[in-house]
Amino acid sequence: MPDFALELRLAADLADGLICGVDEAGRGPLAGPVVAAAVILDRRKRPRGLDDSKKLTAAEREALFARLFDYARDGHAHIGIGAASVAEIGRLNIFHATMLAMQRAVTALRIVPAHALIDGPHCPKQLCCPATGVVDGDALSLSIAAASIVAKVVRDRAMAKLHLRYPAYGWDRNKGYGTAAHQAGLKTAGVTKHHRLGFAPIREQLTLHLV
Repeated sequence: MPDFALELRLAADLADGLICGVDEAGRGPLAGPVVAAAVILDRRKRPRGLDDSKKLTAAEREALFARLFDYARDGHAHIGIGAASVAEIGRLNIFHATMLAMQRAVTALRIVPAHALIDGPHCPKQLCCPATGVVDGDALSLSIAAASIVAKVVRDRAMAKLHLRYPAYGWDRNKGYGTAAHQAGLKTAGVTKHHRLGFAPIREQLTLHLV
């Protein structure tokens, strides 16, 4: 289970001790944006049950998402959300688009953190504060775990909304990942503007239609 040890260790060396956790959702899917979130938690008061979003059910994520925003309204948390579009993913590649989404999430915070804990080994280069990459950070840091929940819920909701306009691909269930249902939808309905054209399965589908 994640805890607050990393945050407390950093805070001890910082004047104001405001540490944000940053995580993303949506690096692997064939469609949709990549979404990132940055979360600053109050060390004295924070929601119980925070964990890596992948270890939680959809209902648990939704409940914790609502509680995090309740805490934010009461001043016990700060939340920033950023995204990179399908066009930006195509122009920059998925790695750099993810870094851009993370940078935007930190920028979206109402206060500037003293330090950012980033899930994974890489950190965005143009952040407003120093940063540390934490491999498997969503399983170690409560702040990163909170960010993973926010990013996942925001992106899942976006894909469910897109599903209403493009029902052939099952995005309400697979969130844009390359499942059998999604692949079948590509064969019957073709490629949309929300598909990532640089990803191999989408390139292959476009090639088949050109031939």
